[in-house]
Amino acid sequence: MKRMIAFLLSSVLAISLAGCNQSEQNSAETASSVQKFKENTVNENEVDYSQEFGQIKGCCVFYDASMNSYNFYNKADCKTRYSPNSIFKIISTLEGLECGAVTSETSTMNYNGNIYPFESWNTNLNLKEAFQNSCVWYYRQLIDKIGKETMKKGLEEIGYGNCDISQWNGSGLNPMEDTNGFWLGSSLEISPLEAVNVTSKIFEGKSRYSKENIDILKNIMKSDTKGIYGKTGTGMDNSAWYAGFYEKENDKIYFALHLQNGDGIKIAGADAKKIAVSIIEKHYMQEEYYE
Repeated sequence: MKRMIAFLLSSVLAISLAGCNQSEQNSAETASSVQKFKENTVNENEVDYSQEFGQIKGCCVFYDASMNSYNFYNKADCKTRYSPNSIFKIISTLEGLECGAVTSETSTMNYNGNIYPFESWNTNLNLKEAFQNSCVWYYRQLIDKIGKETMKKGLEEIGYGNCDISQWNGSGLNPMEDTNGFWLGSSLEISPLEAVNVTSKIFEGKSRYSKENIDILKNIMKSDTKGIYGKTGTGMDNSAWYAGFYEKENDKIYFALHLQNGDGIKIAGADAKKIAVSIIEKHYMQEEYYE
């Protein structure tokens, strides 16, 4: 695929440059033109991943940063905003690290003795454990330490959906106070396309976040499938997310899947992750994609 696109790009440029002198200056100008052409040309493709989704309703977008190319499944839904739920832990982790609310993946928050619905939450947890177990009470403490002003500024700078944190304490969707927040079925919303763009800004070095903190985030996002880094999310409305990237050598393919199954089959973030891994293995892990 990349070889084909590169061939088309070179063909267009060859025609436009016909008759030019083959001097060193012209060679440099040609290289510059190619770079500018790639940077300014956004490719949007609609693809069929219905086989991987099966009976589950949803959408996904995959973004190849090196080619500035997006692949959409159910494009309109990819541009629709939803509650981020636990994929918000990607950005809140970075904000917490940047402001010093946490300093490493071993930064610990103290368990308050409540009996939570997941056994893994009923103990003191560090940042890595809380991220991988999607522990809401830990991140509630972390986000409160970050504070409204800092969080709002960070979301606006990165372009995080509607940036709406007005319901700071959440909508009361969950029974325990510390398992609610603006990112959980509340005021904050983001589209899968925006989620992909946020993640690519972070890992392409186009944000204010330090490399050290991005490296910490990347480590705790590592999945059990080689090269895949991400975060799941599950909504109370039978919705689910998986967002992150697939890395092979120096190439990254960013992705965000959102499932919205309504009254259908009960789903969770693990289902979104399973679909994403299936798509990546079938369509992006193949050698010919990188040729």
